[in-house]
Amino acid sequence: MTRDPLLLAVDQGTSATKALLVDGAGRVVAAASAPLDVAHPRPGWVEQSPEAIWASVVRAVGDCLAGQDPARVAGVGLSSQRESCLLWERATGRPLGPMLGWQDRRTADARAELLAAGVGPEIRAATGLPLDPMFSALKAGWLLDRHDPERVRSRRGELCLGTVDSWLLWRLGGGAGHAEHLVEVGNASRTQLLNVHTREWDERLLDLFRVPRAVLPRVTASTGPFPPVRGLPPLLDGTPVAAVLGDSHAALLAHGVRAPGSVKVTYGTGSSVMGLIDAPAQAEGSPLCLTVAWDDGAPTYALEGNIRSSGATLRWLAGLFGTDEANLAARAAADSGGVHLVPAFGGLAAPWWDNDATGLVSGLTFATGLPELARAALESIAFQVEDLVAGFDTVGRRIDTLLADGGATGNATLMRLQADTSGRTVRRPHAGNLSALGAAHLAGRALGLTTPERLAAARGPEDVYRPRSPEPERARRVAAWHDAVARARLRPEPAPGPHRPGGQ
Repeated sequence: MTRDPLLLAVDQGTSATKALLVDGAGRVVAAASAPLDVAHPRPGWVEQSPEAIWASVVRAVGDCLAGQDPARVAGVGLSSQRESCLLWERATGRPLGPMLGWQDRRTADARAELLAAGVGPEIRAATGLPLDPMFSALKAGWLLDRHDPERVRSRRGELCLGTVDSWLLWRLGGGAGHAEHLVEVGNASRTQLLNVHTREWDERLLDLFRVPRAVLPRVTASTGPFPPVRGLPPLLDGTPVAAVLGDSHAALLAHGVRAPGSVKVTYGTGSSVMGLIDAPAQAEGSPLCLTVAWDDGAPTYALEGNIRSSGATLRWLAGLFGTDEANLAARAAADSGGVHLVPAFGGLAAPWWDNDATGLVSGLTFATGLPELARAALESIAFQVEDLVAGFDTVGRRIDTLLADGGATGNATLMRLQADTSGRTVRRPHAGNLSALGAAHLAGRALGLTTPERLAAARGPEDVYRPRSPEPERARRVAAWHDAVARARLRPEPAPGPHRPGGQ
């Protein structure tokens, strides 16, 4: 085995934390994963334990480095779930309450109040994001209302508010008394508290969401500087943290995307469709979100659309029938028989941004069974992705190729379905864990251990799915899906009762 330096990549996701050891050519030397639980204490509430998240990092890193020489680890790259938000004490590092997950919808009423006040367009102009509970700002207000309602401790600097990368940087750096409170700029751009144009906390936004500046981390570039690792054996103290990225941003980088023209689709619990743009002005009028992809010396901007439920839809349906996602997909029919499943479990995100949309299954007949429902669930993913990719077509030239990653890409039926639904080529690399690999790639570049050219030359094989469905058939299917979405977005009047006109 070569004794060249290695990079440790840690990818902290919603359902698991993964750790990879990667060499300078991007080859994986060792890997480990630690699962995570997600709690749903009330409808629309999504919580995770901050301490369990850190414990999963400790376990994944320890298992990944088992039997390895930790002295060979030249640096760490970190990728993480993004809009999730938590609060902790600066002096002790003790979390105050749970972490609110990115899917959490408990702040819908607070969103409605701000929209009624007419500040939605102002917030979108400053942040590039529509006012929505998915982003961190409303979650931050909820946490502070519960644990520091008068904001006294926050203004004194006694509390730390942060996204997952901020929490992990704090813990990686040794916690209270050692680590500085930091957040990477791409993750910060998903909080709805950062002005995406200046890449600084925005005083007007802080006032609107009632978040004191003193509770927030310092914004830093994707390549830091970050505090070195402290207290994460068997990793050696002093090992540099060389790169931090949001998980979708890291996957885009791992696909080798360095310029506009390519779009990646991450198929996870939810899904992210992201592509680079030349300038923030290109986002004007788009239903997609403007975000900072990364900053490795200069900011790089991207457009992104988010789907709240993709893999989660399969998990939900599999649970109803007492099976798992793999078996569900294997039993999917070749045709849904006219059934559509609109997975608006907590409303619909991009491009609709409709929090009042309702989850819907339509087109049921006595012939409908599990195979048709499974097919409709798979189709719901492909249709939602295409709705977002179509938004990129309005910004520049038409997108011809989708770069796919994430756990659900292992389903060849879904990849074939995506190509036929979109009328675009889908390219799926054989390499998995692209979010972790992207973090490793940026860390390696920051440390001078690799170059984009070396990584491109070592890129492995991929599967290619070219569209086969005739354009009229594709258009018919997409139109039928949009009809189902329209039904899910209706706000029906109350049914007639005995004291209403028309009642019996």
